[in-house]
Amino acid sequence: MSEDKRPVTLKIILIGNSGVGKSSIMNRYVNHRFTNMYRATVGTDFLSKSVHIDGDWVSLQIWDTAGTERFQSLGTPLYRGSHCCLLVFDVTSTATFSALDVWRKEFLVQGEPEDPSNFPFLVLGNKTDLGNREVSRRKAQQWCEEIGAEYFEGSAKEDVDMEKPFVRAAERGLQEYKKHTLENTGHFQITCEQPRGTPRNTCEC
Repeated sequence: MSEDKRPVTLKIILIGNSGVGKSSIMNRYVNHRFTNMYRATVGTDFLSKSVHIDGDWVSLQIWDTAGTERFQSLGTPLYRGSHCCLLVFDVTSTATFSALDVWRKEFLVQGEPEDPSNFPFLVLGNKTDLGNREVSRRKAQQWCEEIGAEYFEGSAKEDVDMEKPFVRAAERGLQEYKKHTLENTGHFQITCEQPRGTPRNTCEC
């Protein structure tokens, strides 16, 4: 933590195909709410939550992204400055799992992390409450081992294991922050923030 004891702000981004439940996951973790009314994210949306990690108060700025090609041009300004990335898929859809490799590579190209080979990725499989599962835990874990990511799964609808991936994202993100932001004198991470009163889903970065 900085000497003036202000909370460290970490940018955590959720990416993946449309419909995998990114908004539901974010709202379940931050607001402890879930709705069956599906509304596709238009552009971007974010929520904040403060957590205590390794003796530091950390403010998580959690970004939910549109998973459609129409909004992928937002990736460059949105991805930059991220401290951890959650790759999200639907365990009942093989297509959403297969797409994760493309999302990951796109993030590395557009986000331009300082150390791409060691940037912290977490993978989160959602909708485990449904019975028509197509992607097994073992298959997901094997892919995560190949890319050096940690795997989590659960259900936003049933509130099953939705906190664990965010706690881990905060831990890994804090490590990333300390490794790059604090060690590089004069270097500041630029994050995409909105002033108070700015309408959601718009960003002038």
